[in-house]
Amino acid sequence: MTLSEAKKRAEALRKEVSVLRYRYHVENDPSVTDDVYDSLTRELRALETRYPEVRVDNDPLARVAGEPLDKFSKVTHAVRMLSLSDVFSLEELEAWEKRIQKLVPGDTLTYFAELKFDGLAVTLLYKDGMFVRGATRGDGFVGEDITENIKMISDIPLSLTAPYPKEIEVRGEVLMSKAVWEKLNKRNEKEGKPLFANTRNAAAGSVRQLDPRIARERELNFYAYDIASLSADFKKRIHKHSEEHRLLLSLGFPVSEHERKCETLRELEDFIAHIKEVRPTYAYGTDGVVISVDDLEIQKKLGVVGKAPRYMAAFKYPAERATTVVRDITVQVGRTGVLTPLAHFDPTLVHGSTVSKATLHNMDQIARLDLRIGDTVVIQKAGDVIPEVVEVIESLRTGKEKKFAMPKTCPECSGHVEKREGATKDQTVAFYCTNKKCPAKDLRRMIHFVNAFEIYTVGPKILERLKDEGLITDVADLFTLTEADLSGLERFGEKSAKNIVENIQEKKHPTLTRFLTALGIVHVGEETARDIAQHFGTLEKFLKGTEEDFDAIENIGPAVTSSILEYLADTHEKHLLEKFKSAGVSPVSQKKVVGGVFAGKVFVLTGTLPTLSRDDAKKMILEAGGKVAGSVSKNTSYVLLGENAGSKQKDAEKLGIPTLDEQSFLKMLG
Repeated sequence: MTLSEAKKRAEALRKEVSVLRYRYHVENDPSVTDDVYDSLTRELRALETRYPEVRVDNDPLARVAGEPLDKFSKVTHAVRMLSLSDVFSLEELEAWEKRIQKLVPGDTLTYFAELKFDGLAVTLLYKDGMFVRGATRGDGFVGEDITENIKMISDIPLSLTAPYPKEIEVRGEVLMSKAVWEKLNKRNEKEGKPLFANTRNAAAGSVRQLDPRIARERELNFYAYDIASLSADFKKRIHKHSEEHRLLLSLGFPVSEHERKCETLRELEDFIAHIKEVRPTYAYGTDGVVISVDDLEIQKKLGVVGKAPRYMAAFKYPAERATTVVRDITVQVGRTGVLTPLAHFDPTLVHGSTVSKATLHNMDQIARLDLRIGDTVVIQKAGDVIPEVVEVIESLRTGKEKKFAMPKTCPECSGHVEKREGATKDQTVAFYCTNKKCPAKDLRRMIHFVNAFEIYTVGPKILERLKDEGLITDVADLFTLTEADLSGLERFGEKSAKNIVENIQEKKHPTLTRFLTALGIVHVGEETARDIAQHFGTLEKFLKGTEEDFDAIENIGPAVTSSILEYLADTHEKHLLEKFKSAGVSPVSQKKVVGGVFAGKVFVLTGTLPTLSRDDAKKMILEAGGKVAGSVSKNTSYVLLGENAGSKQKDAEKLGIPTLDEQSFLKMLG
């Protein structure tokens, strides 16, 4: 066969394989057996091996993985990847419709409902029908370039079916089926590797591997759900979100078979009920239904507030529950030395993932539940993510159950354990390991520090390795590491060593708030750290702070002041702070926000806001000079109310504290 003949044959094979892929993955109507498809791809692969000149970009065999990457590059999204506002009941769904209808009076609202997949959101860019780039959502503005890994997912077309637009950016979800997830976990268990908690983690972990071969091996799937941008040659044809789905399907993208145009709220409710029945046996993890106003012009009118579009909502089903038996309660030592009880129970499937343990938070929680070892309990996923014990089924007790008592010595270091006043009003007492050199306490403190500093190249395993190798004794030593220190270690190449050192060095000048948060002072979280930073302005002034100085800071009580003074007086901590200084770590000074519209105002947030997340609202308040408190008191200026506000609304009514809804809040901000 001549080179010319090979090129023609390869081109014909590519076209045929692309058609067969479309019939199989998109239309779910394969026209040939797997053996036939495999035979064609083998022939194409043999031709490309024998004649490298016939290879082209973005052909079906481009899914063969390339060399592992050193790191992912950043991608700035041309169109921001937004989040969705959640509704948890039909009543909340009705309230959402009423809110948006008021904004577009006279317009008739119709909807498009589809599955909310529990996977990894990605965006795919195509130019002239060819796949150009794939990226993760990231923070919505900037994601990671995962192009090479995306090529490994057979559901994703590398070339579009004609006619196609000159340019299109497609949003969708990378998924792993429950069957593949179970198979993967069985293999990992045999090989002594960590298990994936759920299908979403498995999918995300597979796509975010630097070696594309891993993504290829994990049998990932993809479903498209939206068009972020579309060139003018096609844009004028599309007027509804449902039409976007039809276009995606025609171009070669898989879209969910579970979708429906709904003319009324009643039809939406019927679809939600239908999906509720489908979910338990569905091949992929799904945590709800995404509802969109179908008309794209009305979508533009409704717009976006914060990071969520007004024209979309995610209906979330109530957390699934399951029963299991508590076999043991152990204790975990945290970064501040606090001892946290952990329930171990028979593995059970909850909301698509198998769980076998859950934090019990503290002894107060155990007392409230009257929980004993051997009890049959009800567990659920809080926010469909974190397992928690919510109830004890006392009627199933046998009499052999055992009460749990907090150990008198630390399970990690045998250090003395003492009771202290609880950090919150819901916690009357906490238990602490008093050994300052407790290894578990030390490691978790390090983990807390690198997370607070956003040193993402240094995870728990690397920290343990660095400690074991004697390269660090505390977090300050991180800032003295060199490439030579790391490159000599097994599994640490020159490039990875360079990336780690550069990541650490670029974090030498954090905000004072971030630095104080990272120190891990007992009772000093981000909020308290911000109050302290704004009060003192510089690290030097903080280090010279007196009891009177700290007492003068609003929202800092005696327990927090005592903890800070104990920290500042500790010889070990003084030495650590000196090491930071010597290593060139110097937090930038911080000024108190003065003169904002919320200056001097204290807010309490409660319930679910229509469009803003708690974090968004909190950030707005702080930037406008206000403060955010966790509980309602006479010092509270306003309580910002969302749906299902609960006891804080009642507290506000008792004390006569003004309340605000989201609309009033945004109006005050101007």
